[in-house]
Amino acid sequence: MPQSVELMSFDLRYEGHRLRNETRESRLLASIAQRGIEEPLAGVDAPEGRFLLDGFKRYRCARKLGLDGLPYVSLGQEEANGIISLMRASTDQNLSLLEQARFVVDLLTIHEMSVAEVAETLSRSKGWVSMRRALLDQMSDEVQRLLFGGAFPVYSYMYTLRPFRRMNSISAERIEQFVKAVSGKRLSVRDIELLAQGYFRGPAALREAIDSGKLGWSLEQMKRVPEDAEGCSEPERLLLRDFELLGKYLERVMVKCRDPRLQSRAFYAQANLLAGGLLSRWEPFQASLKEFYDRSGRA
Repeated sequence: MPQSVELMSFDLRYEGHRLRNETRESRLLASIAQRGIEEPLAGVDAPEGRFLLDGFKRYRCARKLGLDGLPYVSLGQEEANGIISLMRASTDQNLSLLEQARFVVDLLTIHEMSVAEVAETLSRSKGWVSMRRALLDQMSDEVQRLLFGGAFPVYSYMYTLRPFRRMNSISAERIEQFVKAVSGKRLSVRDIELLAQGYFRGPAALREAIDSGKLGWSLEQMKRVPEDAEGCSEPERLLLRDFELLGKYLERVMVKCRDPRLQSRAFYAQANLLAGGLLSRWEPFQASLKEFYDRSGRA
């Protein structure tokens, strides 16, 4: 049964495990001001203190409103068991994929559970656990901070940026650079998608404009590009597709050329011939592409 506990009795070390959402929190603040806290907070009463696991938005709202006695339920006296209880009781709507991932990583690292043990205790597959661990492994600390802090939409990261990295071999450093450039600007999901298309697939000038904070100008450039190739002739559609493929393979080759696993003499003998052939055509290709870029910009 819920008990009433003092606001100042909570240890907030897990606050960074939960996503912030200022809009939802503002609505919750108005609701609590009218009706009070209707759903109890939840945590662990460990020997070291009372660790809050669920209810951080309610906690922050209570603090703003000057409330003290908060409804609370204990999930036990041991952190790992409390995390498992929270995850077993929560649906995907209560705990987002990223929140699940952060708790899973804690169970695997801090609490030294194996993938099989976590999967068994949560009644999930080992693949479910491994996917969540890998999700955070792919993110830098700074990207995690911006996502969990609510400065960059999780939806945009999951469904716009992750596919770019998987399909186009975009490095984690470039992903972080883009996230930092557009975070905190209150952009719509659609605007972020447009900027990402320009940043990762467009010219260097567009990428530099986004990095320097010229987001309005960059969005105008991207909005001039039609959604699809409707109205283009067959040769035009084919060239557009070739440009897309060229950009994709340029990224892949640049990344793979740095692969330390490339070691055999047989490989280097063949690769040197192919690379030399490409370099011999590089200057004419560059001149042709620049002429076309200038011409298309005046159209």
